[in-house]
Amino acid sequence: MAVHPFIEAEKRDGHNVKRACELLQVSRAAFYARRSGRPGPRAVRDAELTEKIAEVHERSRGTYGAPRVYAVLQRQGENCGRRCIARLMRNAGLQGQHRRRRQSTTIPDPQASSRPGLSVPEFDPDPNGLDTRWCGDIT
Repeated sequence: MAVHPFIEAEKRDGHNVKRACELLQVSRAAFYARRSGRPGPRAVRDAELTEKIAEVHERSRGTYGAPRVYAVLQRQGENCGRRCIARLMRNAGLQGQHRRRRQSTTIPDPQASSRPGLSVPEFDPDPNGLDTRWCGDIT
C-alpha cells in the first residue's frame, strides 16, 4: 500500500498514528506489521509453493503449465488452488509449452502457371441447346 510511508512520516512529525490510520482506513496492526519487515503468512506460503512449483516444472522439462502442475501438486497432497498456482508461476516467470502448430506440407510454387477452369462460367440459358449444360447442388 502507498499509505504506509505517509503514516510513517506523520509518526516522525509527532502526530497520532491512530488518527492517521483511521483517516486512511488502515488498521494499526497492519501498519506495525508492515513496519517490522517480516513477511506475512501468505508470503511465506507463496515462497514455499513457488519452490515446489519450480521443482515440478523443472522435472517436466519446462512443459507443464498451471493445470498440470496443479494436478501433480494435488497428487502430492498439497492444498492449493489452480489460480494460485497460475499466479505464482506468472510471478516466477514459469510458463508451460504450447503444442506446435500443424506443419503445412504442401507449399504451392509461386512460379507455376495457373490451370484453366474446366467448367465454362456461362450460365445464360441457351434456347437452342436443350440438355447441353447441367448444374447441380448437393445441399
